[in-house]
Amino acid sequence: MEDITLSVVIPCYNEEDNIESLVKRVLASPVPNKEIIVVNDKSTDGTEQILRDVIEPLVSKVIYHTENGGKGAALKTGFTHATGDFVIIQDADHEYDPNEYVDVLGPLLEGKTEVVYGSRFLNSKAKGYVANRVANKFLTAFSNIFTHEHLTDMETCYKCFKREVIQSIDIEEKRFGFEPEITAKIADKKIKIVEVPISYAPRTVKEGKKIGFKDGLRAIICILKYH
Repeated sequence: MEDITLSVVIPCYNEEDNIESLVKRVLASPVPNKEIIVVNDKSTDGTEQILRDVIEPLVSKVIYHTENGGKGAALKTGFTHATGDFVIIQDADHEYDPNEYVDVLGPLLEGKTEVVYGSRFLNSKAKGYVANRVANKFLTAFSNIFTHEHLTDMETCYKCFKREVIQSIDIEEKRFGFEPEITAKIADKKIKIVEVPISYAPRTVKEGKKIGFKDGLRAIICILKYH
């Protein structure tokens, strides 16, 4: 573990209540060598000021978009700047636990695959809105039909890649369509995606949950578009 570097890409939009505490959790996570890249997707609250005053000295890079592009656009920027051996996605809230990076990295370090997804539905009690869980399971099953993967959680945030793999993929989707797009393009490369169970602490719309019905429809379109 000590001879590898993990690039943690954090897309960030209007997370003034979470970004500082989240970054500190990432810093404290049990992976010795981390390159932390925060991409501010033109936040309109106090996020940018917190990034400039507090976060910049703590992390490797903070990149500021001049226009709001969406999660996919922020990830594309972050992936371009990554230099670590492996790259993991970390949302800027507290739904996912950075202490589980070690679990997600396991199959990569063992040489079993080049891509690992952390599944919220493996060996764990279902959490979150029922409608969201149903939508996630439907989209995952629909995606599996075309990719021939056997995933339980295609929409998970915790996706971890060998850096060369993710940097070889041209990401076109600017919002949450990134999830089915990247899954389809990995499958096109004949890479077997390995899943590991992770925990999940879902937040509500009131607490800042951003994905919605239109994103689900876009995901269906993306599954059909990129297969």
